[in-house]
Amino acid sequence: MYYICGLNKYNLEMEYNFLDIEKKWQEFWAKNQTFKVEADSSKPKYYVLDMFPYPSGAGLHVGHPLGYIASDIYSRYKRLKGFNVLHPMGYDAFGLPAEQYAIQTGQHPATTTEKNINRYREQMDRIGFSYDWSREIRTCDPGYYKWTQWAFLKMFGSYYNNTAAKACPISELEEIFAKEGNTGVDAACGDVPAFTAEQWNSFTELEKSNILMQYRIAYQGETAVNWCPALGTVLANDEVKEGLSVRGGHPVEQKKMKQWQLRVSAYAERLLADMEELEWTDALKEMQKNWIGKSQGAEMIFKVANTDPAEGQAAEYDMTIFTTRADTVYGVTFMVLAPESEWVAKLTTKGQKEAVEAYLLEAKKKTERERIAETRKVTGVFTGSYAVNPFTNEQVPVWVSEYVLAGYGTGAIMAVPAHDSRDYNFAKTFNLPIIPLIEGCDVSTESFDAKEGVMCNSGFLTGMTVKEAIPAAIDEVERLGIGRRKINYRLRDAIFSRQRYWGEPFPIYYKDGIATPVPEEELPLQLPEVDKFLPTEDGEPPLARAENWTYKGYPLEKSTMPGFAGSSAYYLRYMDPANDSALVDKEIDSYWRNVDLYIGGTEHATGHLIYSRFWNKFLYDLGYVVEKEPFKKLINQGMIQGRSNFVYRIKNTNTFVSYGLKDEYDTTEIHVDVNIVVNDRLDMEAFKAWMPDFANAEFILENGEYICGWAVEKMSKSMFNVVNPDNICNSYGADTLRLYEMFLGPLEQSKPWDTKGIDGVNRFLKKFWRMFWNREGNWVVSDEKAAPSELKALHKLINKVGTDIENFSFNTSVSAFMIALNELQDLKCCKREILEPLVILLSPFAPHISEELWSLLGHTESVSTALFPEYVEAYTVENTFEYPVSFNGKMRFKMELPKSLSPKEVEEAVRANENTAKYVGENGIKKVIVVPGKIINVVC
Repeated sequence: MYYICGLNKYNLEMEYNFLDIEKKWQEFWAKNQTFKVEADSSKPKYYVLDMFPYPSGAGLHVGHPLGYIASDIYSRYKRLKGFNVLHPMGYDAFGLPAEQYAIQTGQHPATTTEKNINRYREQMDRIGFSYDWSREIRTCDPGYYKWTQWAFLKMFGSYYNNTAAKACPISELEEIFAKEGNTGVDAACGDVPAFTAEQWNSFTELEKSNILMQYRIAYQGETAVNWCPALGTVLANDEVKEGLSVRGGHPVEQKKMKQWQLRVSAYAERLLADMEELEWTDALKEMQKNWIGKSQGAEMIFKVANTDPAEGQAAEYDMTIFTTRADTVYGVTFMVLAPESEWVAKLTTKGQKEAVEAYLLEAKKKTERERIAETRKVTGVFTGSYAVNPFTNEQVPVWVSEYVLAGYGTGAIMAVPAHDSRDYNFAKTFNLPIIPLIEGCDVSTESFDAKEGVMCNSGFLTGMTVKEAIPAAIDEVERLGIGRRKINYRLRDAIFSRQRYWGEPFPIYYKDGIATPVPEEELPLQLPEVDKFLPTEDGEPPLARAENWTYKGYPLEKSTMPGFAGSSAYYLRYMDPANDSALVDKEIDSYWRNVDLYIGGTEHATGHLIYSRFWNKFLYDLGYVVEKEPFKKLINQGMIQGRSNFVYRIKNTNTFVSYGLKDEYDTTEIHVDVNIVVNDRLDMEAFKAWMPDFANAEFILENGEYICGWAVEKMSKSMFNVVNPDNICNSYGADTLRLYEMFLGPLEQSKPWDTKGIDGVNRFLKKFWRMFWNREGNWVVSDEKAAPSELKALHKLINKVGTDIENFSFNTSVSAFMIALNELQDLKCCKREILEPLVILLSPFAPHISEELWSLLGHTESVSTALFPEYVEAYTVENTFEYPVSFNGKMRFKMELPKSLSPKEVEEAVRANENTAKYVGENGIKKVIVVPGKIINVVC
């Protein structure tokens, strides 16, 4: 559909009526589905994706759209460059916040989520994003989570074949077990004893199911989790702080529970290797590498004995530990167990039982992330038992400490305090021996990094360099039969179940105790209605409250999937959102392939990205997607910080003193709503109406005004420094908001919001608008040929903006627009040949004003269908040079002359210049020295 422009009231005036203009074009885009896109093999594709938002009740503040504006600029730019651009948006709509609100208010999470989504959509439309809204997805929509459930069932029906380095059907394993047993199988799995084919065939169905569960990519297993009794659910590490839930501040403890898990760890090596092909920053790649945590070393057996057990019989055990530095074994002076390790119960003696139990109780209150981060405080408890160093045969005490984690290695370490900082601090705290192993190292005040040097105090390794000793030690471990070489990864399997209501139901039912998949053709398994969103009185998840939560009479799984379930493959569903028979059609996937540009916050640099990459690789293994990586290029936008304002209340009064006078009084600093402050001047009447406590406030003023203090802080409702984008759009317009957020600074850096600075950007748009009218409000765009100086200003801008957008340097683009506009205004330019491409250039940044001007220029289609102006270098080549003219070596004036002039012609021009006679005087010119393109020196 085409839009035919008519000159309505505000077109006839010089005034820039942004409210009418923006509303008009937002309605036009929606009515005409301007940004709707389909796969089109005649055009190159480009897929731009935002990390989709969780729709909270608070709506957007000005910090949220930063990445969205950047992605929108890039999307619009790519369209202008001839690409078929997929730019979708949706909502990560499941999650604990909506459920907690439902518990508090009794409203169904679906109701509040729908309300919040409508609010987000209204705000996003107001800012003018070029999303294809026909592709909108919501993770809480059964039509969407059908495919999350489908993917889970595929994982449940697969195992990871280490030899083939890919996921394969679990049915293959069943055939192998029936013919050969499991001794020849190389698969990622749990702790499974060896069995023969004869034994397998004699197992009951339940026994077979339990064994297969150890191999499945989606499996049930016991693991330590962050359990919050008050919330009745398992929490992720980032939902816990200092032993309390972030939401509600409830106590959280470490608890072993049977949970659904995803065998992400099987993909660790591929997640590492394939990352090198991605256009991600080195810092982001490093974060992923650290999260995956690849370590090469050896497993080694230490004999341990408990001669006085707290329970059971005295026993001796072989305890396996993992170490990356077997060469440091001669420096082992104690062992350390993770609090969750099964060895703690085995090795705790009667005399230490009470102390150990008390320590474990405290350790349960911290998440693993908090334990990793805590480096100053050293805690631990002695088990009462000892281990034998296999190289020295000396006994070393076995301790328990929270700095060792159960999921890394075996949950038990050999401690070498001379050469590990955490072991060193532990040894110093508990007065344990420290044996240096490197010649000349000083360990009197801190541990020594043992990555190089010559070994000492190290038996047969003494005299070797560290580089020689590392492989030699592992060779000896294997020769003695006390261990083997091994690669370890810090990456854990993902806990994939939550004991809450508002999430995807598992399509699993229990037939005679066996986890059994709901048939794919019966998906989605929809959330049932419940009377309350709380756990039951018996502590079961909320789904246990549903009536007849069964499948064919068998109980269904009562946990739901976690938040990351719906966000792990949403980028695939955007490609083909209405397809009811496949996650994504193969032909459509072969066109869009993967995300070319992904923009989002650094908080997702590990968890979400690891899970999405794993999910994609799994689907790639099974042939459902064509690319092994989901996100080719990733940009992390920085954070917009709030500019807080403060008032100063004189203690024990309701009187507030202005900033410049506060030091004369004893005051309390109080955050004040920035929306009732303009240029640090408080609206005193608005302040009185803001909160009941301030209704009778009195003020001590400076020059008749109340000046507020200020600081740059995180934008937060609690600090009253949240700026609503609606207010900016009402006062200045969406185009101003878009330009200003980009103008604040480099996209990837955090920067403070300061509404005071928005005026300059707003003035720029008004000046740009006035380029097309004269003072009387008449349209003045002419078809006259552009002058070289005008073409030069335009083409410098074309080159600058194109380069800046490709490099995501949007802030410098905005500056370039302002400079070019000033140059063209000085030239009094009003020519179509210049203004038309100028409108196209500005359209990705300020689409509403650009659409309006494009229409007034006579175009019947959206400016988004235009072509990005072609840069012509010849227009920007400097044909003149401004020579400094010196007399006897002293510069007196400058002359701009064509570069094509010969030295003789330059000399003639200098002699003829009216200023020359003034500086030569009666002496006359002896000589004129011309260095072409450099200087002119007149010798008198």
